[in-house]
Amino acid sequence: MQLKSAFITLCSAALTFSLLVSEPLKAQTNFKLPDLGTSALQVLPLEKEQAIGEVMMMQIRGSSPIINDPVLDEYLTTVGRKLVASANDVRFPFSFFWLNNSEINAFAFYGGHVGVHTGLIAQADDESQFASVLGHEIAHVTQRHLARRLQQQQDNSAMTIAGMIAGILAAVVVPDAGIAIISASQTQSAFSQLTHSRSAEQEADRIGMQTLNNAGFDPRASSEFLTKLAAQIRYKYKPPAFLLTHPLPESRVSDVRLRAQQYPKRQVNPSLEFNLAKSRVLARYDNKPEAAESLFRKLIRENSYNNAALKYGLGISLLDQKKLDEAQPILDELLKSDPKNLFYIDTYTDLLIAQKKAAEAVTYLAELNNYRPNNQVITLNYANAALEAKQYELAENILKSFLLEKPDHSLGKQLLTDAYKKQEKLAAYHEANADVLSQYGAYLKAADEIQKALNFIEPNELVKQQRLKALLTQYRLLQKELARL
Repeated sequence: MQLKSAFITLCSAALTFSLLVSEPLKAQTNFKLPDLGTSALQVLPLEKEQAIGEVMMMQIRGSSPIINDPVLDEYLTTVGRKLVASANDVRFPFSFFWLNNSEINAFAFYGGHVGVHTGLIAQADDESQFASVLGHEIAHVTQRHLARRLQQQQDNSAMTIAGMIAGILAAVVVPDAGIAIISASQTQSAFSQLTHSRSAEQEADRIGMQTLNNAGFDPRASSEFLTKLAAQIRYKYKPPAFLLTHPLPESRVSDVRLRAQQYPKRQVNPSLEFNLAKSRVLARYDNKPEAAESLFRKLIRENSYNNAALKYGLGISLLDQKKLDEAQPILDELLKSDPKNLFYIDTYTDLLIAQKKAAEAVTYLAELNNYRPNNQVITLNYANAALEAKQYELAENILKSFLLEKPDHSLGKQLLTDAYKKQEKLAAYHEANADVLSQYGAYLKAADEIQKALNFIEPNELVKQQRLKALLTQYRLLQKELARL
C-alpha cells in the first residue's frame, strides 16, 4: 500500500480516543496530562514515565516523517515482540515505529516507544545485526536509563522535565540538529541528557546481547554491527546518527567483542522477511524509483543477497515508475512462489489498483481476509481497494471491524475518515477527523471538527448530540491543560 505521511507540527499531549463508531463514545473525564513544569523528579513512577512517553510520541507524530506502511510495521513489530518476549524487567507494553531517514539510527524513550530509522535496516547485513540494535534499545527502556538520568538532575532546579524532554526529543529524532539546539540554548547539564552514559551503554550492550541470544538470534551480531559503525567513523567527517547519542569509544567496541566471544557462534538461517523489508526500504524510501531500479538491476547482476528479495525491490521500483508491464511478470512470479507472503500481497494489490483493477483487488483480498481476519496488511489493503473501487460502504464496515480490535491505529482511522467523506456522511466524517487530529494533540482543531459535526445532526438525534457535546467539552479541557504545560 502506498501512502503519504501527514505532518501536523503542533505541541502535543497524550490522548487517543477509541473510535467505536457503532456505539456512543464515552468522554474520558478522568484523563490528566502529566505535570511537566516542575524541576526534575526525585522519583519517576512508571505511570508518569508512560504518560511522558505518550506526550513525546504525539510530538513525533506531528513533526517527524513517520512511515505508515503496514507491511513494514508488521515486520518491525514481529521482530520487536520476539525480543521483548525474551527480555527481563519488562514493565509495560512496547511499541515500535519507523522514521523515513537514511541515517543509521534507532532510539528508545519513556514508556517503551522505540523508533527505527529506515537507514538502519538498509545498512544491516542480516536480521541478527538489525535485531541487535533493537535489543540494545529495549535494554535502555527496561533498565530505565532515561528515567535515571532525570533523577540524577534533581539538584539542578533550573532544569525542568519539560526542557529535558524537548532536548531528548530533538536529539533522538534529528541528533545533530538536536545537539546544536541544546548547546546553543541550554546548559551543559541539558546536553548530558542527550547521550547515554558510558555505564548505561555498557549495561545496554550486556543486557541487549543476552536478550538477542535468548530470542534465537546470533549474539555475535552485536559486535559485528558496532565494529561496522566504528569503521564508518574512520572514513566519515560526520559520524552515524546513532553514535551521537550512543558514544562509541574504542574500549566499548573491545568490550562488546570480548563479551560476544563468550557466546557460541550461532548459525541463523537467512531471513526472507528481513531481506524483503530491506529491499522495500531501499526501493521505496531510501532511493527515488529510477535510482532504485538501477540499484536492484546492479545487485541482481552481482547476486548481492536473496534473489527473491532483489526481484521484489526491482518490482517495486518498476511499479512506482508506472512501468506496469515490466513489473507484472516479476510480481506474478513472486506471488505464485509464496501466495501468503504479506510483502507480495501488499505490492500485488498496488499493481492491481495501478492497472485500474480495484474491483479485482477487492475480490482477491476478500478471500485472504477470511483466512487472516484483521491482519493489518490484508485488512487495510482490502479497505483501500474497496475505496478505490468506490465500494465505500464495504470499506467503512471493514474499517469499523478493524478499529474495534485496534482502536489506536492511525492509518485505519484515516482510511475510515476517507470512507465517510466519500459517502458524504458529514457528521461521522467530522467526528472521525477530530479523532485523527487528537492523536497529534491538535485539540482546538479537533474541537472545531466536533462543532462542524454537530451542524449535521438532526434535532431529534439527542443521544448523538449529547455524545458530541461531551467530546467537545473534553477537547476544550485538554487544550486548556495543554496550554498550562
